[in-house]
Amino acid sequence: MRCPYCGCEDTQVKDSRPTEENSAIRRRRVCPDCAGRFTTFERVQLRELMVLKRSGRKVAFDRDKLVNSVNVALRKRPIDADRVERMVSGIVRQLEASGESEIASSVIGELVIDALRGLDPVAYVRFASVYRDFREAADFESVLGEIARDTIPDAGKSLNGGDKANGEPGKPEAKAVAARMPHAKPSGEPH
Repeated sequence: MRCPYCGCEDTQVKDSRPTEENSAIRRRRVCPDCAGRFTTFERVQLRELMVLKRSGRKVAFDRDKLVNSVNVALRKRPIDADRVERMVSGIVRQLEASGESEIASSVIGELVIDALRGLDPVAYVRFASVYRDFREAADFESVLGEIARDTIPDAGKSLNGGDKANGEPGKPEAKAVAARMPHAKPSGEPH
């Protein structure tokens, strides 16, 4: 393995261990020339996947590009790196299990959006805004409305947790959430 710091091709493995899900082997390496230390991962690849871009171009699937896109969406979010790794591994497994050697980029994008939606709503909105090419505030409002509807467990409850029909007051922490989402309206009210 070539050293990323000095380019030496004779690096040494100092430690090898399986990842948490046994889906990869993590290797700590050291360069004898510059003493640089770095980590590599060894993963099973069932088949060579090609991505069909919107332009019609075909490019080799790049797991690192997928990881970088997800990490951009998750920037400064309190999500553990292991959860991100499991999410990305799950997406790659779905792609490999599809049986197709050529996958449309739109399929990959939808898998990422679905996974981010369950992982972190802020990252979901960030990724969706780029992937779906949002042009105006209404595009954001639409996605935020979807999230608000999905997170309200009972359509008969107001955003502050109170019962609208009986005029019951809501919980203080629910009021704080409602204050951060003033645009969202519970199901049943006009948007």
